[in-house]
Amino acid sequence: MKIRSQAHIWLLFLAASLLLSSCDATDPASVDDELPRIENSIIDLGLPWKTAEPEQVDMLEDRLTTAVAEAGQIDRLRSLLVVRNGRLVTERYFGGADEATLHDVRSVTKSVVGTLTGIAHASGLLPDLDAPITDYIDDEIAEVRAEHSLITVRHLLTMTSGVEWVESGSTGYVDWINSADPVQYFFDKPLAATPGTQFAYNSAAVHVLGLVVGQAVAESLPDYADNALFGPIGIDVADWENMMGTSVNGGAGLDLEARDLARFGQLWLQRGRSGDTQILPETWIDDSLENVYPPQGSFGPLNGISYGFLWWTEAGQVEPAYLAWGYGGQFVYVVPDLNLVVVATTDWRGVIDVNPLEQDVLDVIVRHVVPAARLGSASKKMADDSMAPSPFARRVRPAA
Repeated sequence: MKIRSQAHIWLLFLAASLLLSSCDATDPASVDDELPRIENSIIDLGLPWKTAEPEQVDMLEDRLTTAVAEAGQIDRLRSLLVVRNGRLVTERYFGGADEATLHDVRSVTKSVVGTLTGIAHASGLLPDLDAPITDYIDDEIAEVRAEHSLITVRHLLTMTSGVEWVESGSTGYVDWINSADPVQYFFDKPLAATPGTQFAYNSAAVHVLGLVVGQAVAESLPDYADNALFGPIGIDVADWENMMGTSVNGGAGLDLEARDLARFGQLWLQRGRSGDTQILPETWIDDSLENVYPPQGSFGPLNGISYGFLWWTEAGQVEPAYLAWGYGGQFVYVVPDLNLVVVATTDWRGVIDVNPLEQDVLDVIVRHVVPAARLGSASKKMADDSMAPSPFARRVRPAA
């Protein structure tokens, strides 16, 4: 009896040990189901987009779900894309749009033309930003007033040409685009200020900048865009608005797919790199984000707004951002501190007052998508900190 009793006790002990061991072990199935975390990296933009779940890039899924739900309530919204750590996290289309839809992105075109200017400058084809634009605009293109010889390439980049202009008024975009000769229309305007002294938003000025770039590189603007920018970052389809049959609208005439707008934003987030290739110099990125005027004013959720080389900057959030901003709610919104790019496009045609539409789209981006990244990163950091051994515990001597 005594021997049997000891064996019974030993078997119970063995069973309990095995049970405890199985409780401590990690379930292989749970390991397989756990998604790997994706760190930020410089991606090759010429390759197809890779996707990720929000948790893999430290984004809060519930906040992104709210963002998509809010986006779905905006009648004119057509796309919302979120890229973090180089991965496409959210991609939603509305109103019959899909990934092949070309979006008329209006003044996002300006940021593209600014980028092309930077590439041409870096290559030495447009060496001096302070050269007068009359070096590139000859009599075959337009008759130029003597005073316009004071306008430089830099002035066109920073909206400080000094030309008399009110973008939304009778001397602005509508009359310009409907004129018989849009280039001559610009040069027929007198100077209202000394070039370089006053900011005045002017689509025609950027159109002229596109002509300057084309003259400098000896290619049409679409061809140069395809060869120097779009091709290297994987953009295969781009549609430009024709003007006079001889040029394209460099101020607001580009149509792109939403995924390709994300490629463009990611190029800037990656400081001009695609994989191992430096397409745009880092110095151009830095120069482009220097403010022409002190950050001021607000629009919807944006605060501390200013302007650089054809990009808007915004300093009023927790993390500074910059954005390509097109009429009616076309946005490529970049937040470097969060490794985040957000794209939104709308169907703006026929909307009489676009300000509420633009504010609604910005609300989705700034109040929902950005916090999904910010709070997700904070949650990840708190989780990592909780797993780390206490620094205090390491300083306590073991008992003698």
